[in-house]
Amino acid sequence: MPLNHPVNKIPPAVWVLGFVSLLMDVSSELIHSLLPVFMTTVLGVSALTIGLIEGVAEATALIVKVFSGVLSDWWGKRKPLAILGYGLGAISKPLFALAGGAGLVVAARLIDRLGKGIRGAPRDALVADIAPPGIRGAAFGLRQSLDTIGAFLGPLLAMGLMLAWANDFRAVFWVAIIPAFLAVALLFFGVHEPERHQDEKRVNPISRENLRLLSGAYWWVVGIGAVFTLARFSEAFLVLRAAQGGLPVAFTPLVLIGLNVIYGVSAYPFGKLSDSVSHRQLLAWGLGVLIAADVALAYSNHWAWVWAGISLWGLHMGITQGLLATMVADTAPADLRGTAYGLFNLVSGLAMLVASALAGLLWDSFGASFTFVAGAGFGTLALLAIVLRAARRPAA
Repeated sequence: MPLNHPVNKIPPAVWVLGFVSLLMDVSSELIHSLLPVFMTTVLGVSALTIGLIEGVAEATALIVKVFSGVLSDWWGKRKPLAILGYGLGAISKPLFALAGGAGLVVAARLIDRLGKGIRGAPRDALVADIAPPGIRGAAFGLRQSLDTIGAFLGPLLAMGLMLAWANDFRAVFWVAIIPAFLAVALLFFGVHEPERHQDEKRVNPISRENLRLLSGAYWWVVGIGAVFTLARFSEAFLVLRAAQGGLPVAFTPLVLIGLNVIYGVSAYPFGKLSDSVSHRQLLAWGLGVLIAADVALAYSNHWAWVWAGISLWGLHMGITQGLLATMVADTAPADLRGTAYGLFNLVSGLAMLVASALAGLLWDSFGASFTFVAGAGFGTLALLAIVLRAARRPAA
C-alpha cells in the first residue's frame, strides 16, 4: 500500500476507536442476532411487541445522543462520556442471559442503548476532531468498517455457539460479556483526545445564538436522515423475514453476518469516495439501493429474494452511514459538533421509534410484505426530496 494512501494518513486514535467499536459490536450482535427469535420462541413475544421494544430501545440511544453531544461541547471533553457509554453497554450484557420475561429484556435493551446514546455523539465528534478535514470521509468509513467487522463476527460466533451448545440462548448470551469489557479497557488505555486550548471559553451549545450557527444545510441533512430512518426500520425484521422463509433457529445469525459483511466491505471505499464526489448524488444512490432491498424483501420470503434484500440493505448502509456522519461534520461548526450529532440523532431517534412500531403493526395486521412496501415508500419520498433539492441547487 503506498505511503500516501488515505488509510495510512488516518491517525492511530481513529483506528483504536474503530477496534473499540469492533469489540462492542461483537458483544452486542452476539446477542441481537438471536434476540428476535429468543423473544418469539422462548418468551412468546409478538412481532408488534418486538417492534415496540426495538423502536423504544433504538430511539433511547439516538435521543440520549443529543444530551451527551451538548455536554461534550460544553465540557470540551469527549472521551469520558464515551467511556461511560461503553461501560453501560458492558454491564447490560448479563441481564439478557438472566431474562425470564420481556420486562428484563426491555431493561437490558434500554441500559445498552442508553450507553450507546451516551457514547455515540462524543465518539463521532472525537473522530471529526482527530481526523484532518481532507480525509474525514475515509476516517468515518474506516471506523464504520471496523465497527461492522464486529457486527459480522458477533453473529458468526453466535451461530457457532448455538450449534455447539444445542441452541442454548442463555449460555451464548453470557459469552457476550467478555468482548464488551475488553472494549472499555481498550478505550480507556488506547485513546488520548486532543487537548482543549487553555484560552478557549466554554461554549453553551444550546444558547439561541449558537443554535443559529447550525445552518440550513445542516438541518437539511437532519431531515433527510430522519426520512432515511423511516425507510430503514429495525434489522430485527430482516431476521424475522428470513425465519419466516424457513431459516433454522441456529442459523438466524447468518442474516446479520451477511448484512454486515457487505456493510463492512463497502463502508471504507464509499467513505473514501465521499471525499471526492457529490454527497447528494452518493446519498441518492444509497437510497435507490435501499428501495431495491425493500422491494426484494416485500416480493417473497423465498431464500433467494430474502438474501438479495439483505445484501442490498448492507450495501446501502455502507454507502450512506459514514456519508451522513461526514455531512454532519461538514455542515456544523467545529465547537458545536457534539450538539450537531446529538440533534441529528434526536430526530433520527424519534423516526426510529415511529418506524419500528409501524413496521411491527403492519407486520401483524397485513403481513410482512406490506411492512417492506411501506419502507420502499418512505425511501422513495427521501429520494424525491434529494432530486428536488439538486434541481434547485448545484451539487455538493
